[in-house]
Amino acid sequence: MPASDLTYSLPENLAVRVRERIASFRQQAVVRRIWDRDPSVWSRADEDRWLGWLALPAQRQGLDRLVTFANEIKAEGMTDVVLLGMGGSSLAPEVMGSIVGRAEDRPNLHVVDSTDPGQIRAVDRAIDWPHALFLVASKSGTTLEVNILKQYFFHRAVQQFGESEAGRRFVVTTDPGSKMEQIARQEKFREIFPGIPSVGGRYSALSNFGLVPAALIGIDTGMLLDRARAMAVRCASDGEDNAGFELGVVLGEAALAGCDKPTLVAPAGLASFGVWLEQLVAESLGKLGKGIIPIEGEATGQPDAYGRDRIFVQLRSTSAPDAGADAFVEKLERAGHPVIRIEWHDRYALGAEFFRWEFATAVAGAVLGVNPFDQPDVEAAKIVTKRLAAEFEQSGTLPEETAGVPDKDVASLLGQLNDGDYFALLAFIEMNQANRNALDAIRGIVRDRRKVATSVGFGPRYLHSTGQAHKGGPNSGVFLMITCDDPDDVPVPGQRYSFGTIKRLQARGDFEVLASRGRRVLRVHLKDVEAGLRDLHAAVHKAV
Repeated sequence: MPASDLTYSLPENLAVRVRERIASFRQQAVVRRIWDRDPSVWSRADEDRWLGWLALPAQRQGLDRLVTFANEIKAEGMTDVVLLGMGGSSLAPEVMGSIVGRAEDRPNLHVVDSTDPGQIRAVDRAIDWPHALFLVASKSGTTLEVNILKQYFFHRAVQQFGESEAGRRFVVTTDPGSKMEQIARQEKFREIFPGIPSVGGRYSALSNFGLVPAALIGIDTGMLLDRARAMAVRCASDGEDNAGFELGVVLGEAALAGCDKPTLVAPAGLASFGVWLEQLVAESLGKLGKGIIPIEGEATGQPDAYGRDRIFVQLRSTSAPDAGADAFVEKLERAGHPVIRIEWHDRYALGAEFFRWEFATAVAGAVLGVNPFDQPDVEAAKIVTKRLAAEFEQSGTLPEETAGVPDKDVASLLGQLNDGDYFALLAFIEMNQANRNALDAIRGIVRDRRKVATSVGFGPRYLHSTGQAHKGGPNSGVFLMITCDDPDDVPVPGQRYSFGTIKRLQARGDFEVLASRGRRVLRVHLKDVEAGLRDLHAAVHKAV
């Protein structure tokens, strides 16, 4: 039995398009050409330079070193592993920890992928410093957030252990020759695990970026790769069982037919897969005015709450079936919505799903006619943020903020929602459960009243995930950005700016780029987050 299985139910007009595309792509030998690293499958740019992920499931070099290192950390009594990363360097480990889970005798994994001072302080307080190990993860070694997070926690380690011992508490995963590798050698980091230059960040789940933290928390990395390898074999087939190829064609053709918002339906034990999937699909395919906008974390509603721009993706656990979810998806199917079902036979099916969705995303890129391995609009926001940071370094001040929730502006923004649009909350506030619940309540109101897809992104995390699609994808997004005061700010050692300052500059940078691209966007600033979110809820409720 394969590690996971795919079935789908489509309206006849879409089913015809899918069958025709499958036949056309088979005639063009698209599967073989992907495995041959042929860039003409996509845009004939540099796609062949970014296909190293195809070989990852079959690679076992370095696994013994990983297991040995993880056992050393266990033997030393380490209780906390703190991962400092962004995007592809942080989302896959977070999902592995959530779905596969840590072994009972292994450290807890804390993922820090934010510049929010509250989140940074929360992790600082949560860990047992005498028994903590820090894993710095950055492919390029130049990611702003990762660098300043490393500065902060290394400074704290020096305070705790002294200069001679601090480096022993740090491990890095980065591409060979990167700036971060040079720093790690200078500061005598305990271990340096190499990235692979031909594997992009969001395709790196089965590389050291995912496997190092996985091994540290006791996940069987060999089994994870075995499941991925079985899926890779299927994805190399020209036959009927190529589950990645077929999924990619369905997603691509659905998007071209207007069903460009795959909406995840998953049980609690598998739901976190959506945060990794969201980045992979949105950042890979949202460009040149085209794209697929994945929707994760949205509460279920009645069939009439959904527009005809949806295609539903149900993750089913065969070991713990959810009768309620099955009934919900069947109801959607009867209402005429396209549905994809994917069976997970156990938690290690995650390895297969990582590879299946990577291959499917590459195939969907060929259907849409985009390069699924670049992210040009992510770089645009980084450039603006760097400019704003340089201006701050000169002046030492930020523009004054006017706090409050202007009802008229909120109503005006929501009044611009049309059929086929999506509503995204972009929240530069602490990512905690209370704030998430408040934002989910707001998105629920908009979904039910305006019948549009909704998403929540916490900044700056979403900048490395859905941010590419927001700015480079179809102009179907309506964005409500939320910023806040940070009364308990955290300084960045050796810098004039603080984490709160950088977070504000990142929000301003993204807002500037969104506005310059003609996106529909409003920013509201909250002095007190809890009270401000209540006011925002009231304003949205009134507006819709």
